[in-house]
Order: sequence, then structure tokens, then C-alpha cells
Amino acid sequence: MKRYLILAASAAIFAALPLSAQEKPVFPAPGEIVAAAKAEEWVAIVPSDLLVMELAPDAKGNPRRVVIQLMPAPFSEGWVGNIRKLAAAKWWDGTSINRVQDNYVVQWGDATEKKALPEGLAVVPESGYTIAAEKWDNPGFQGARAASRSGPDEFDDGLIDEPYAKKAEHWEGWSFGSDFKNVWPTHCYGMVGVGRNLSPDTGTGAELYTVIGHAPRHLDRNIALVGRVIEGIEHLSSLPRGSGALGFYEKEEERVPILSVRLGNEAKELPAFEYLSTESASFAAYAEARANRRDPFFNVPAGGADICNIPVPVRRKPVK
Repeated sequence: MKRYLILAASAAIFAALPLSAQEKPVFPAPGEIVAAAKAEEWVAIVPSDLLVMELAPDAKGNPRRVVIQLMPAPFSEGWVGNIRKLAAAKWWDGTSINRVQDNYVVQWGDATEKKALPEGLAVVPESGYTIAAEKWDNPGFQGARAASRSGPDEFDDGLIDEPYAKKAEHWEGWSFGSDFKNVWPTHCYGMVGVGRNLSPDTGTGAELYTVIGHAPRHLDRNIALVGRVIEGIEHLSSLPRGSGALGFYEKEEERVPILSVRLGNEAKELPAFEYLSTESASFAAYAEARANRRDPFFNVPAGGADICNIPVPVRRKPVK
């Protein structure tokens, strides 16, 4: 079971400490566990799966780059396909950051709503917000019902507290919720979604937003999630809040110009990125440490964590 994997990984790390450290337990902080992860536990992110947004320089002339990792198949494939077409067409060049709502989202796209979209964009149905669990090759979700200790319709693995789904879990570097019939990505900090109008509209992917506040999990299964910011979130989260309804900027001069948006394989001087494998022993120990902080500053371990409080570590690949 996953819980025992986590405990075993923590025990292994503790056992590796010197005898003197064992006499007086010293628990590593989550960041220390990540820093000590083996090189083979890190997974490379393919450049073509990245979206690189260059904003106009800040008031001091410093460049502002935001790097987004796109959602992997089979999730949100229609919208991600549209985003690739929009980037190839250089559609976002000359658009802007139009909305900054405190403790919620930053949104960007064409403020005029008049810019023509490239041809061939898919119209994705609302059913695309989730995928059928039976079509997803992840035995962890499909076998959750049999593994449940809380009843046939609940799951408790002793680590993740999940109020928005019957189960939440990490898989191949991402976090997902499930009701055992369907699976969906979760609205955590830094996640990127598709702006839309009222149902049945689902958005094209031309209007995007990222979460900059407390995880708005109530949006799960109501809006398409297409990726996450892996570098440069500070260039968005630190922007002045909009004074208009829902945080929209009311004046054109308030908007932050977008110079360009390109796929990673077309971006200049883009470093290599990698994430800590969520199937690794180090991630299991890191997740347990996030749920139960025992490093010196903390007095009382929490005993659990929501899925968004166990973010997947992403780093620039070390240069040898």
C-alpha cells in the first residue's frame, strides 16, 4: 500500500543517518529530502511540452519569462492541441495580461476579444474535463475501491485529506482526483486553465489563467486544466491587482504586454527542466514529510495534507 511505501522510505532515510543522529532523531525537512534525491529519481521534461511566455520587461528593465508545462495525454488533449496551434501561429504575440484577482487567478489573452483565431481549432465538449478511469492505465486509481479501509465509496491512505474527490493521488508528476469512475486534474497553485463563457462553452485555449491563491478546487471538472507554471510564477503573482470586476484591469495601460509565446523547442536559451518522479522513494518520503512536519521548527505534525500541499518538485537540470 502507498502508506507503507512512504513509511518505509522515511525509515530507510532515517536508518542511513549516523548512529549519533539515531540516538537523537533528526527528521529532514521536505526540501532536504528533495535535495538528497538521487539523479535517477528525476525525470526530464521534454522541451516541446513546455510553453514559454515572454512578458514586457518590468519597471527596472528586467526580463520576465514564464515557463508552463503542458498537461500530458490523455488529459485535456483537445485544448492542449489548440494551445500548440495558437503558439505555432504566434497568436499570443501582442496580447496581454488582463486580469489579476487577489487570492485567485491571473488571466491573459486578447483584451479586445476581436483578434481572429487560427483555423482548425477543436471545439472540445464538457466531457473532456475528465477521463474515464477504465481508459486510464493507472492501477492505483482503479484498485482504490478494493483497497479502501473506510468503506466501498471512500478511501483513506492515511496521508492525503481529500474533500473534493473520493480519492486524490499523484501520477507521473501530476496530481489528480477521482470518483473511481472518472479522473481529473486538480486546481492547485500554479495550475493553468482555459477561460470560458457560460456552459456549454468550454473555451478554445486562447484565454488562459493560472492560480495564484488558495487552491480553488471547486473549479475541478468545471474548467479545463491544461498545464502548470514551473518557473516564473512570481512575474504573475506579484502584479498589481485589477480594480475592475473579478480583478480585470480597467485601463489599457494597466495591462502587461505579452511579447511572445512559443513552445519550448522553439524558445531561445531555455534551460532543461526535470521533475521528481512521483513513483520514487524520495517523493514518497517527501510527501510524508509535507504531511507530517517534524523538522526543528515544528512542534505538532499535522497528520495529513491536501493534495495541493504536496506540490511536485520541479527544477532546472543541474549542469555538470
